[in-house]
Parts: sequence; C-alpha cells; structure tokens
Amino acid sequence: MKRRDFLTAGSLAAGGALLTSRLSFANTPANGKSRFVFVILRGALDGLAAVPPYGDRDYPALRRDLAMQANDVLRLNDTFGLHPSLAFLGESYGAHELVVFHAIAGPYRERSHFDGQDVLESGFVRAHVSQSGWLNRALGSIPAGRTCDKESGIALGQNIPLVMRGPAAVTSWSPSKLAALDEDTLERITDLYAGDPLLAARLADALAADAIAESPLSADSSAAMPNRAGGAARYTEVMHATAEFLRRENGPKVAVFDTTGWDTHANEGAAQGQLAGRLAALDAGLRMLKDQLGPVWNDTAVLLATEFGRTAAVNGTRGTDHGTATAAFLLGGAVKGGRVVTDWPGLSSRSLYQGRDLMPTLDLRSVLKGVMQDHLGVPARALDATVFPDSVAARTLTGLVRT
Repeated sequence: MKRRDFLTAGSLAAGGALLTSRLSFANTPANGKSRFVFVILRGALDGLAAVPPYGDRDYPALRRDLAMQANDVLRLNDTFGLHPSLAFLGESYGAHELVVFHAIAGPYRERSHFDGQDVLESGFVRAHVSQSGWLNRALGSIPAGRTCDKESGIALGQNIPLVMRGPAAVTSWSPSKLAALDEDTLERITDLYAGDPLLAARLADALAADAIAESPLSADSSAAMPNRAGGAARYTEVMHATAEFLRRENGPKVAVFDTTGWDTHANEGAAQGQLAGRLAALDAGLRMLKDQLGPVWNDTAVLLATEFGRTAAVNGTRGTDHGTATAAFLLGGAVKGGRVVTDWPGLSSRSLYQGRDLMPTLDLRSVLKGVMQDHLGVPARALDATVFPDSVAARTLTGLVRT
C-alpha cells in the first residue's frame, strides 16, 4: 500500500483504512531460497484456447471459428500447442521451465464462478465450508524451525484472497487510486499517528512496503512491456511489486495475486481477438516477473490456475460458456519442465463430460500437493489431513520441481 494512499485512507476513515488486496505475501522456509507464486485466473480460463489440442481430430469441428491450426500455435508436441500470444511460456517450455497440465480440474463440478473460486481457494470439496485457505494452512503446517517467526506485515482479512486467509501471518499490498496528499499534510498525519502504537506500526509497515514496491524498473523489464495502458499497466505494477518483495533475503517467500477477465462468453476470438490480448498481457507480465526476480527466479515456482474450464463447443455468440476441465501452468527456474502432463480424454462426443465439457482426468489438488511437499516442505500427512481435507484420492504428483 502506498504511503500517501495509506495516509489518505487513514484520515478519511478516522484511523482505519479499507485495503483492497490484490497481492498477498507470506513467509516460508527459513533457508530463504524457495519462492512460490500462485496466480488465480478468475473467470474460468478456456483451456482449449490457451493450450489448443490441434492434433485431436475432433477439435476443429467443436471449435469451428475458434479452432487454431498447427501453424497458428506454438507447438509443444504432436497434439498440443500454446496459444500464439503465450510467447514467453513457449520459450520457458523450450528451456524446461514450464509444465503444462491439461484436462485438469478441482473437485468442483457445477458452474458458479463464486462457488468454484471458493473451492479453488479453500481446498475443500464443497463451497463455503471454511474461512481459511489451503495455502495459509500449508504455511502453518511447515515444521517448526523451517518458518520465519517474524510477522510479515498488514493483514486485513476481508480483502486478502481466501486462499491466504487463516492463522498463519501474512501481509498485503495494493496499488490504490486515491489522490496524493501534499508533504505538509503527510507530516501532520505522521505526527498524529505517532501517538497510537497500532497506527504508528501500520504506518511504518506501509512506508516500508511502499519503498519496496516503488523501486525503479530495470531497463529490460520496462522495454518488455511498452504498452502501459489498461491490463498491461496493471500487470507491470503488480509483477514489479511481487518481484521486489520476493527477491529480498528477509522478505516474504510466497505471493498470491489474481487476474480477472477470463469469462469469455462472447467474441472470444482465436489467434487474434479478446482472449488473445488478455493472454498476451499475462505472458508479458510473467516475462517481467522473471526479469525482475533475477537469480531468485532459479528458486521460484509459479502456478497459474482457474476455477473451471469452458465448454468444448462454441456458443451462439462466438464464445464459450462455463465448463469443467481446463489447463493449468507451473512455471519457473525451480520447475522440471518441458512437458505436458495429461491423461487426455479426447474430444469425441462420447468423451465429453455431460456431453459438453472437456472431461477432467487430472485433479488440481494432486499438482498443488506435489508443489507444496517438494518445493515448500509441507509434510505429506498435513496435505491430506488439513491442507486439502478429503483429498486422499487425489494422489500427490511429485517430481514437478527441482529438489
């Protein structure tokens, strides 16, 4: 949270600020090496568009105008390719720093964004049964001596994503659009807050976070995202802040942020169009994250997941409706990449889930368990008992990160 914005909010709310959290952090193993970033793609990403199965013989008929040919995609193998807007992910795949998961889904089988995101973040099999998130519980399950005792900073519960809520200490930061205050007013409010231990502490935290988040961009990263308008500008700000926090030796080691706009009911587009633009902005943001992290990238794993997929067939408005299975991505220097992990069900009419969706054959929780266990050191018994309750059937998928 920016210093001026913190002070403005504090003065307006008479000592309390409402923080719209889009970026959350926590501390993990005390060795200071492993970093983990969880990116929530809110709105249900079309996995058949992000990772088109161009080699599946039933794909062209289902996708019609949205179908992409072999020469349109960034080929991964004879069946799958990446959307052409995902150039950085394609490079990462070639560098063995990207694992692509397909026909993947969590335990949720309905089509409500609200409920699906709750299941995605809580780690439970049903919606609205927990007030804590799986990542917070995972952090709390790391054995004593491997975690940092220091509280990371501000935690305003209702504005921190559910996946990070719970007893483990977390902090948050958010770029705000509140108007700036002049220096004289800033000094007066600083003096006013000095007499209150809580507000003084919050102010000190905000000043420290502001100094980190507003460090100047490197020349390489600035050049990588020339379009600073709209979604690209937001990615620039959030990715830069994420890197600035994570690359500090005594800073937080886990970050979560969300992105929106993946609900493509109409005019989705194929190689070009609405979805292509959003994927390009995301891809450029991830490239920037790698550039800004520098050597820390080698110890970083970034997982991108969405609440559910979209229908296999195109709807009447040249888009796709709410579906089931989709694609997910595990990216980073700590990742054993260069592969597509899937038990591909196919796209024939008899292979579709409920006759309309890509059939789920891989449980997202299996991937999450593998990353939590091998990368962050969460004990296997805790993964089944507290982090992902009722998930014994979702067997831990190991070997995804370099250990």
